[in-house]
Amino acid sequence: MSKLKPAPTLDDVARRAGVSTATVSRCINTPDRVVEATRKRVQSAIEALGYTPNFAARVMAAKRTFTIGAIIPTMENAIFARGLQAFQEELHQHGYTLLVSSSAYKPSTEEEQIRTLVARGADGLLLIGHDRAPRIYEFLEHREVPALVAWSFSPDGRLPSIGFDNRAAMYELAKRVLDLGHRRLAVISGITHGNDRARLRLDGVRDAVRQHGLDPQVLQVIETPYEIEHGAEAFARLMLQDTPPTAVMCGNDVLAAGALLRAQDMGLKVPQDVSITGFDDIELARILRPALTTVHVPHREMGRKAAKALIEMVEKRAPAAGEHLFTHIVERQSLGPANSG
Repeated sequence: MSKLKPAPTLDDVARRAGVSTATVSRCINTPDRVVEATRKRVQSAIEALGYTPNFAARVMAAKRTFTIGAIIPTMENAIFARGLQAFQEELHQHGYTLLVSSSAYKPSTEEEQIRTLVARGADGLLLIGHDRAPRIYEFLEHREVPALVAWSFSPDGRLPSIGFDNRAAMYELAKRVLDLGHRRLAVISGITHGNDRARLRLDGVRDAVRQHGLDPQVLQVIETPYEIEHGAEAFARLMLQDTPPTAVMCGNDVLAAGALLRAQDMGLKVPQDVSITGFDDIELARILRPALTTVHVPHREMGRKAAKALIEMVEKRAPAAGEHLFTHIVERQSLGPANSG
């Protein structure tokens, strides 16, 4: 039997590329800091030799694993996809690998995943929203693991956040709906327990209703999981009442898509018979017919800035400053004046 060839080393790559081992290391760990011609030469040597970096040695030298964990509530729809993609792209530019978990909106699952990622040596964590048990924050503080919140901004949170004001964003949309003459409003909301984003969006609608001199108690609210079929079922329940709403505001675009599709099944014209709005401005909002009026969330900007902030927290071992990002209403065809029925 032939003997196995020894694995190529960093020195082998350096000799073949005609550079120092330090340059090879920079090409692998921080490629943006190396001129393109040198980077290409080193990459060619790596590919020719079949070199694989010694991850264990890198971890020991840097005293970190160059992995970041992100725990998102769901992978079943595109709510978090664009922001997470930008987050991963920015991490990659700085030599970090992303590990993603999904909690399915279950606090106990999120806690388990946080502890598992920390146990596996994640250098930092990206979390969604602020609602979680105090013991989890205490655990992260005790283990000195940098963590950052996205998709929600709060200057008073226990963790720094790079996100937006869910309450203010939904208030502005509800105000627009009310300004169009709608007084019979309903909200199809996500489950608010353990979800500050859903709760704050619902609070934003109530704020606008109150500001228009109406009693928030008359606002019809159905809480349901964030799935198209649940949005459809909730919409049907609302519209089969003796006095149905003239506008249905949904907690996100996925619920709104379900509502819009069920409206068509019921023979209702949108927005002539009923207006429907969403939140997030994912691609789905643009391809629906009629296209969906919604709140645009700066997903990619949020993901990119969250990655930069978390890397700084990991490398400088210092807390990051939070950042409030801004949303805006995207008015399309699903919102119109209140009908006279």
